[in-house]
Amino acid sequence: MLRIVGFILLVGLIGLGAGWLADRPGDVAVVWQGYRIETSVVVALAAFVATTLALALVWAVIRYVFGLPAALSLSSRTRRHAKGVTSVSRGLVAVGTGDALSARRHAAEAERLLGREPLTLLLKAQAAQMAGDRAGAESAFHLMLDTPETRVLGLRGLFVEARRKGDADAARAYAQKASELAPRVGWASEAVLEYQSADRDWRGALATLDRQTRQKAVGRDTARRVRAVLLTADALARLERDPAEALREAKEAAKLAPGLVPAAVLAGRLLSREGNLRKAAKVLETAWKLSPHPDIAAAYVDLRPGDSARDRHERAEALARLVPHHPEARFIRAATALEIQDFAQARAALAPLLEEYPTVRTCLLMADIAEAEHGTGGEWREWIGRASRARRDPAWIADGVVSETWQPVSPVTGRLDAFEWSAPVERIGDVAGARQEPASAAPASPAPIAAAAVAAGTPEPVSVEAAPAVVVEATPLEEAPAGAYSGIAAAAHPAPVVAEPVESLPAEAVAETVPAVQETAVETVAQEQPVQEQPAVREATVQAEQGVVFPLGHAPDDPGPDAPEEIVAEPVRVTMPERAT
Repeated sequence: MLRIVGFILLVGLIGLGAGWLADRPGDVAVVWQGYRIETSVVVALAAFVATTLALALVWAVIRYVFGLPAALSLSSRTRRHAKGVTSVSRGLVAVGTGDALSARRHAAEAERLLGREPLTLLLKAQAAQMAGDRAGAESAFHLMLDTPETRVLGLRGLFVEARRKGDADAARAYAQKASELAPRVGWASEAVLEYQSADRDWRGALATLDRQTRQKAVGRDTARRVRAVLLTADALARLERDPAEALREAKEAAKLAPGLVPAAVLAGRLLSREGNLRKAAKVLETAWKLSPHPDIAAAYVDLRPGDSARDRHERAEALARLVPHHPEARFIRAATALEIQDFAQARAALAPLLEEYPTVRTCLLMADIAEAEHGTGGEWREWIGRASRARRDPAWIADGVVSETWQPVSPVTGRLDAFEWSAPVERIGDVAGARQEPASAAPASPAPIAAAAVAAGTPEPVSVEAAPAVVVEATPLEEAPAGAYSGIAAAAHPAPVVAEPVESLPAEAVAETVPAVQETAVETVAQEQPVQEQPAVREATVQAEQGVVFPLGHAPDDPGPDAPEEIVAEPVRVTMPERAT
């Protein structure tokens, strides 16, 4: 629209000019070298315009002729650049899809068309990495160091390759150089911080973190957490030689990250050592509300050395009321109740933890209660046995490593603040076994007696029908720890126990058991059901009235009287094949 309006205005101006010249006629005379040329003003103006246009046309033709080689060269470069960009795009797509062969082909074509451009070198390096050509990748990254725009990128690639080769010194040098060139680059600062932490250079790591914070390379919350971890690590390192500085750093760490358990425990213990019990209790209570932990509970109970067991229990009750339903609150209540010999309260505190399947710590604490109340009797042995297969308690874990104490860095990867308080990974079989109720035994099977007869040397296998299973309200013997039930057979207390499968019994036990079974079984074979004659073998089938029983007078978890009683075995009917004649 604007072009149309402009064209109309231009035509109008030309018309106005032509009319103005027509209204004012005149002559133009030119005298040059004895020649005189006279014409009107309109003709002279038209001749001037025509001459100007002709000269412009001639100049354009001359420029085109002389500029044709440059134009052809520019056109060729443009086409090459377009092809190179297309090759880079296709190469990056091949890298993204994992096609190493196509990526290397497109990288070579892009380098031929574009030369050593940043994207070309990057594509070449990535294609070499995909193909496993580490030398080619390092060569491409080294070429990036020659250009300021790609220098940090080249350092990043060389850093990654150095870590893959396990060259920690070279990787650290590359990271340090990149951190100096680009302080805001996160990976370089994090790598330098990681190496300083691995070297236990906590003050140097704090300086690096401060530089990252000023450059806004890390978030505010992340910086606070990392600073708290570094301060805690430095305080632990200075605990013996500079307790005052350790206390200052621990207090600052607890303020920056109130839920950091090691910082709160260290600050609480150091404040307690100085006699500032109120501040120590406040720090520990704040951390306890955010993340209840046994170390916090132990430090809180031990705030004032020399307290009586009753005072410790009252302090534990006050701490437990802050998070009454947490397992750690129940643990500290039960432990301090055990110290004051209040067994009922200790059992009541642990009762909710026993509803599903308890952990090792729960079972061991119940064993301590049973030992303190009744001695090392059946209940104590039961809880010790259950502890051997119970679910494991939470611990400090980092990269698959379980540690009894908190560490600032992972011993596997060197990662800072890697340890977390969590339960170790359980095996499927362990979890399934822990969920089984230990108070019941599996039904008996005919396989044990038949296998025992074969082991005793009988000529043919014995055919036996299964006897009814007898339930034993105790931990199964195959799951109990070695020696836990060694005194049961000697005591001979009357109570039914199901015989174990022979596959899980030692050979000596099988050899001692089978003769007694045979003596009681052979007496009843001839008096029962008739046999069927077969060629070379006579086989009889008799229904057993009762299974093999070892009577015991008391439950297996009760040691019972010292004097042994006589063991009476009920007869078992079996079928004995006759030798072939």
